[in-house]
Amino acid sequence: MPVQPGFPARRAALKLLDAVLRRGETLEQAESAAMKGVDGPADRALARAIAGETLRWLTDLDELIDSATKKRLPDDAKPRSVLRLMLAQALRLGTPPHAVVATGLPLLSGGPRRLTHGVFSTLMKREASLPDVPTLPDAVQARWGERAEEIAPGLIHPPEVDLALKDASETEARALDMGGVSLAPGHIRLPRGTPIEQMPSYEEGAWWVQDLAAQLPARLLGQGEGRRVLDLCAAPGGKTLALAAAGWNVTALDISGKRLQMLRENLKRTRLEAEVVKANALSYVPAKQFDAILLDAPCTATGTCRRHPDVLHRIGPRQIGEMIEIQQSLIMKAIEWLPSGATFVYAVCSLEREEGEEQAAWIDETFDLDPLPVSDEELPAGLKPTAEGWVRTHPGMLAEDGGLDGFFICRWRKP
Repeated sequence: MPVQPGFPARRAALKLLDAVLRRGETLEQAESAAMKGVDGPADRALARAIAGETLRWLTDLDELIDSATKKRLPDDAKPRSVLRLMLAQALRLGTPPHAVVATGLPLLSGGPRRLTHGVFSTLMKREASLPDVPTLPDAVQARWGERAEEIAPGLIHPPEVDLALKDASETEARALDMGGVSLAPGHIRLPRGTPIEQMPSYEEGAWWVQDLAAQLPARLLGQGEGRRVLDLCAAPGGKTLALAAAGWNVTALDISGKRLQMLRENLKRTRLEAEVVKANALSYVPAKQFDAILLDAPCTATGTCRRHPDVLHRIGPRQIGEMIEIQQSLIMKAIEWLPSGATFVYAVCSLEREEGEEQAAWIDETFDLDPLPVSDEELPAGLKPTAEGWVRTHPGMLAEDGGLDGFFICRWRKP
């Protein structure tokens, strides 16, 4: 029997959804196995889009499904998963209902197919719709508290593409040439879907892809003027590139050889220099002293929920607890290596207070360091430091300009 055009992409989307919700995998981890049998970049992009929109609006999609069934379908029932995908296509991606049915029902067989068709048809006849803003899962709302209402509007759409420029003086000219907008010197924002590697200036090496929030930790170290900095947990390398471009003598350390290869390739393309070291930071012994250490620590990455909506459904207390222990071990190592007068920056792309604000408070209480509060002038327009002089960003900030990832950043100096 011939395969319905578009069916492999829907099958891949179902596998991606199952990997996240049933096995707790990331979308990236699940992609290789899920995409087998999917031909061409367009179909792979469609599978990712279907899965991503389903995860982004999962709570609201489930509410619609429950409104059209007499008996609630179990969370792990295949008809529920298929209905989620079908509704995401119809209500978020603008796929015509007949195409949704033709490519969705073959994912099922027998009785569940009739049930699924009936529920979908009922909702289409009702002209069902999603709310203006996605509803966050209960567990996420409980963790984020009052911030959840501010964050949710930033999750309506996947993010646009942010670039960091090697030379900030070129910002205005390059933004004009590339058809982008700038929210800070050295930053350009392009529409989502821009084919980055096909852009004429890609091989020129004058920029790299990096979310605006992720650009802030390196910016808070200022100009290097030849001083030495250790970029801990450096791969895939955006902060290393930024530090090298700012005149720092960079040592970039990471445990992942595969991710460090990406860093080396970006250094080559941008014609920037850094010493690249593959090592476990917890057993690494520096051969020299550093004037600054930047620790962008491993974390739950819930701040990347705009581009990785799987984190909304697979992160909980266990994962947060595991990350806290790793972060504190790395913090202790980094501070141990700091000589007098050196600067320490701690950052995480997490929205969890335990990984951000509570870690900063623990550092203040535990170590002999002088806080270096961040000033308004060091941040892009529209962002302000906290009362403590820390930086907290989330997807709902700068929403009128496209938002930004969630980050926590703080800074000290060793007396």
